[in-house]
Amino acid sequence: MTAMREARIRPAAISHNVEVLRSMAKTPHMLIVVKANGYGHGAETAARAALDGGADWLGTADIDEALELRRAGITAPILAWLFGPHENLQPALENGVDLGVSSLAQLEQVVAARGSGTPARIHLKLDTGLGRNGVGPRDWEEFFREIARAEQASQVQVIGMFTHLSGTSAEADAGQGKVFDQGVALAESHGITPEIRHVTSSIGTSDSPALAHDMVRVGAAAYGVPVTERYHGVGLIPAMRVSAQVILTKRVDAGWGVGYGHTYRTAKETTLALVPLGYADGIPRHGSSAGPAVIAGERFVVSGRISMDQLSIDVGDAAIREGQWAVLWGDPAEGDPSANEWAEASGTIAYEIVTRLGARVPRVIAG
Repeated sequence: MTAMREARIRPAAISHNVEVLRSMAKTPHMLIVVKANGYGHGAETAARAALDGGADWLGTADIDEALELRRAGITAPILAWLFGPHENLQPALENGVDLGVSSLAQLEQVVAARGSGTPARIHLKLDTGLGRNGVGPRDWEEFFREIARAEQASQVQVIGMFTHLSGTSAEADAGQGKVFDQGVALAESHGITPEIRHVTSSIGTSDSPALAHDMVRVGAAAYGVPVTERYHGVGLIPAMRVSAQVILTKRVDAGWGVGYGHTYRTAKETTLALVPLGYADGIPRHGSSAGPAVIAGERFVVSGRISMDQLSIDVGDAAIREGQWAVLWGDPAEGDPSANEWAEASGTIAYEIVTRLGARVPRVIAG
């Protein structure tokens, strides 16, 4: 049975993008973030493509995401950095997943889960000014003291130290970089010598190369989403193309209401094309009457409110037929709208556009 909607994923594009990013970063290591189901592209597909492109680390937010990759047979180093206070960490440790540690309580949790086994591999997360997970400067002294004690007791092995930049400005990022350096220096004074220091993500890789240290953690850019102006023109290729078949066309009179609330009425006699994609599939409702689509090489705009399962497009007198494909976003080089265009139309960022794509949209791997 042929699906009426799909997200066509190009692993070769991800591999290509990673190669481009490696040449930009020039760091000994590169971690590609495959959280949130590989930014909507499929975690295993994205992970294998990233490794094929030259990445040597993978990153996830949740432990379950990391374990899914292990079950798929992926043996590359994986870092997971979010877990709950009562979460069972043993499966992560038993499967060689590195854990980000953001507090003394998390250190105790890791040590307790380890039992008498080999030292748990951890990365120390420092909050240098983003206000999310990570140990803040006021707690560093005690934190590093206890980390050093645990490492000397062979309970943990500190593989890395990392932080995350706000991307507010180059000056703000540089300020966070200085705070991070202070944290590393203090850790070293306690005898902690991490193998890998990592600070920059997609934005920092392009805009703050001086902060790259030993490894960059790249997310959106690996999928061809140009998150800053400096990525334009470097050759990134979007790896996702979202489309659905036109399942109904019909002629309607001028003044015909379209969608809930009749926020759109036809200006003249026209043809409406019905596309089976809606907010249940992750198409943002805020893109109503604004999001672009291309059908048979012609560009249109969504007409009226996006519903849970469908959207309508006023195609005028264009010769649009049922069975033709409406592309919402893909590769602009091939004439498709971009995820960035949908982000602008919806008042959000392209990261959200690609990651929110629902499970009802089959991921089809393109050769």
